[in-house]
Amino acid sequence: MFCHVRLRGYTTSIHRELRAWALPWPAADPRQNAFEWDDDERARLTALVASMTPPADVDGTENYRFTREVTALLVSRYGRWACRWNWTIYNGGPVATWYYHAHSAGEAQEIAARVVASLLEWRDWLEDTAERFEDLAPPPGSDTEDRSWHLERAVTRLVTAVVDRTHAESGWYALCDTTLTWFLSSTGLGPEEATEAVEAAIGGRFKSWVEPAPTLVDAVGEALAIGLTGCGFYREQ
Repeated sequence: MFCHVRLRGYTTSIHRELRAWALPWPAADPRQNAFEWDDDERARLTALVASMTPPADVDGTENYRFTREVTALLVSRYGRWACRWNWTIYNGGPVATWYYHAHSAGEAQEIAARVVASLLEWRDWLEDTAERFEDLAPPPGSDTEDRSWHLERAVTRLVTAVVDRTHAESGWYALCDTTLTWFLSSTGLGPEEATEAVEAAIGGRFKSWVEPAPTLVDAVGEALAIGLTGCGFYREQ
């Protein structure tokens, strides 16, 4: 059911890809990337990670190696979507369970349990995000004005969800950028066009440790909708 790899060589060969922040939505979308999970698989993964855990007195380099090899293991076992299992809220992501390499200190079983919990937390975020995308997508056949309204509303809802998840910690806007880009990709926009649209709409206005005011979120939503449709009719009502 799952593939296994020799981690030492494999980690080196895919390290660059796993470090990339630009995880595309098709690779992250849980509807396209099945995840088979049960108590037996939890036990198998916990045992594997525990066997990889370095001693408590190792230096930072060894802890980085451990994290990289865990990432390679998870990706080989479940798919590329798993590569962000440790994207913590302290580094702009949605995962609260893992906290940098401080969590590489402790008993092997305890560390392995944190890895598993972080992976599941990341998967839960992806599944929640996919549901939001379905709810917020402009209906097929929408005219320009209706599409503009749906895009603006989607930005407001998605930015709010990201702020609630990250508590506007350091770099929280990275998850915001990614989520909005993914949303546009899910509606059929090309990845480059989606990235450019999000960057133009946000324009560096979101800051670390600062929760955006509702008026700012509205302004970003309006900018994105107008930028993609050329229509600001909804705002003019």
